Amino acid sequence: DASCLMFSEQGEVLDAIWFQQLTSKDGSIRHSGDNRTGAGDGDDETITVDLSRVPAQVKSLIFTVNSFRGQSFEKVQNAYCRLVNAQNNQEVAKFNLSCQGGHTGLVVAKLYRHGGEWKMHAIGDNAVGRTFHDMMPQLSALV
Repeated sequence: DASCLMFSEQGEVLDAIWFQQLTSKDGSIRHSGDNRTGAGDGDDETITVDLSRVPAQVKSLIFTVNSFRGQSFEKVQNAYCRLVNAQNNQEVAKFNLSCQGGHTGLVVAKLYRHGGEWKMHAIGDNAVGRTFHDMMPQLSALV
């Protein structure tokens, strides 16, 4: 399960986009919906972000992936997470989740405002948890 959290400058979670809330309150971020089987070709779940529409009070966006059923990623065949620039369809970062080990969560990346521009920090930190809620102490430390 893919998630995106919107953080303020003070580290407060302003919004969370995940399988239980598919669109941010302001409409700038959209989740494609929960894929429970992995069936089909291509990306199973996508989160689309329109950076030009993200409210000014949002300092950073943190992206996570979790196994809600608690299955470790080493047992999920061909599991990956990637960041793609939609303007040119260029892959910016990719994580092979299947080779990451016996954990159930991953902090993928952070997009953050710096000097009036958006910057990306690829993280790739292993985590434990069925949803991003279980990872909040780890996520809060990254803001």
